[in-house]
Amino acid sequence: MDLVPLTEAAAGARREIRCLRANVTQQEALAALEGRGGLMRGKLRQIAAAYLPFRLYHVEVINRGASKVALYAADAVSGALDLYEFKAAPGDAELVTVTTRNAPDARLELQVALERLENKVRRAIFQTGFFGVRALQIRARPLEVEFHVPYWLGFFGQGERATLQAMDAVRRTFEGAKARAVFSDWLMEMPDR
Repeated sequence: MDLVPLTEAAAGARREIRCLRANVTQQEALAALEGRGGLMRGKLRQIAAAYLPFRLYHVEVINRGASKVALYAADAVSGALDLYEFKAAPGDAELVTVTTRNAPDARLELQVALERLENKVRRAIFQTGFFGVRALQIRARPLEVEFHVPYWLGFFGQGERATLQAMDAVRRTFEGAKARAVFSDWLMEMPDR
């Protein structure tokens, strides 16, 4: 297959970022993405690594008089993607330095990010059972920790029609419409597009 990587010259200024260590190699991503093509998406045309900024938050949940503390990371672009949960802040063993242009800037205001994080935590608690919730309080505060999460993007197409698939390179899972929208919006905002 003759794949052309997303040209980094089109993506933005080259910079160094710290990101979680990927669990999916480019070859593994290529094989997985090729299997996602077909009549609806067309042929896989390009594959590229991209990185989304995440912020770490200290979250205390008080429910039924009991307190639980956790560290959650939320995407700092839309606040819409699934949270990452950590026992401790990612350290040097979990992080790598990458030089790239394929990373949108964090743009979500802190207050909006906190509201979205608290709503996600609240929704997760209620999904475990509405009747198990009493006097619920969620207290979140940002930590001075920001890192990026690596993704593999697959660009599919037939003729003038193009689609995008996003694979979380840490969790080894394909993302849904929310992640595709985040990456599509970012790509459409680029000045060279």
